[in-house]
Amino acid sequence: MADQRKADSNVSRKTAKAKKDSQLLIRINGEERDKFVALCSSLDTNAAREIRWFIRRFVEERGQS
Repeated sequence: MADQRKADSNVSRKTAKAKKDSQLLIRINGEERDKFVALCSSLDTNAAREIRWFIRRFVEERGQS
């Protein structure tokens, strides 16, 4: 699954015109955050990439622009 997200990320990077110019601040439990970051690292990805992937898919699946 992480490999697919990585491939999607590479495609998005090549085709995306918009720069990353905004931030989303969320508050989560520190233990959950640490587990998520560690899991991302073990899958050779990072938290930001996975969250961006989730957001893109969420928007695509619901037909929002």
